[in-house]
Amino acid sequence: MQVVVLSKPGWHADQLCRALAERGHAGRVLPYEGLVASLSAASSLSNGDAAILHADAVLARFIPSGSLEQIIYRLDALHWIEEHGVAVVNSPRAIERSVDKFYTDARLREAGVPTPETLVCERIDDAMPAVRAMLERTSQDGGERAIVIKPIFGSMGHGIVRVSDPDVAFRVLQSLDQIRAVFYIQRAVDSSGRDVRVFVVGGRVIGAIERRAGDGDWRTNVSRGGSARACDVPAAWAALALRAVAAVGADYAGVDLLPSKDGRVFVLEVNGIPGWQGLQRATGIDVAGTIVDHLLDRVRTPRRSEATMPV
Repeated sequence: MQVVVLSKPGWHADQLCRALAERGHAGRVLPYEGLVASLSAASSLSNGDAAILHADAVLARFIPSGSLEQIIYRLDALHWIEEHGVAVVNSPRAIERSVDKFYTDARLREAGVPTPETLVCERIDDAMPAVRAMLERTSQDGGERAIVIKPIFGSMGHGIVRVSDPDVAFRVLQSLDQIRAVFYIQRAVDSSGRDVRVFVVGGRVIGAIERRAGDGDWRTNVSRGGSARACDVPAAWAALALRAVAAVGADYAGVDLLPSKDGRVFVLEVNGIPGWQGLQRATGIDVAGTIVDHLLDRVRTPRRSEATMPV
């Protein structure tokens, strides 16, 4: 099989190519920025000398940041690839659902998956009453009086602000309003500085890690100095993670569970383009190999007997 790995070069792309090679298949890492769509009598989508519509499968590992037009073009290209019968993992629809925190939360809520109380809006006049109400309810429940303001797109803890004072929240929202941001405001959950990342591939939990915030920070992201250790999750938590992944329709995803001090467990995020370096280091699981095995299951037989995409 010939598999295109759409990604920037790096550790994750190398891991996927290594796993493909070990199974007798060829992987080729190509950047989104090099996609060229030729729309004519014989339409094609290429990247250099690679004819992507002739690949056996595409692993959409990473979508780089860019303008709105660039992001839409890259996702549309993934849709087009899929419509030509090429397996795309994760599918563009799953990426669209999981990269947007609002859309993810809406689907999770409709699927009956518990998530923290959240408000999404564009006007400060709509946001501030909710901010004050959330702070008041958190205080009444005996937890830390705090809310979290997040970018609707983003990962690895970038751009997240935790505030406990309405005046500070107002100033944060004013700054965001200057760049025409959408306000994503979430009631803080007292989790004692920990969360659990559950990794799901092909409808099963393959491993999990407990992450704890580093000194002086409340964010648990390993990339921001948090620590990680392998852990076993209760069956109910595993079932919750599987429901969350099904809600966005992902082949594989990292699900962040937030266990609160009062015993409830919330789904904080479903990441459809997750990293797994911390999970692999803590558990020893060959995550890339598991993803590739699932991809091979998706592609029952090659679309042609001989490779036509140069490697």
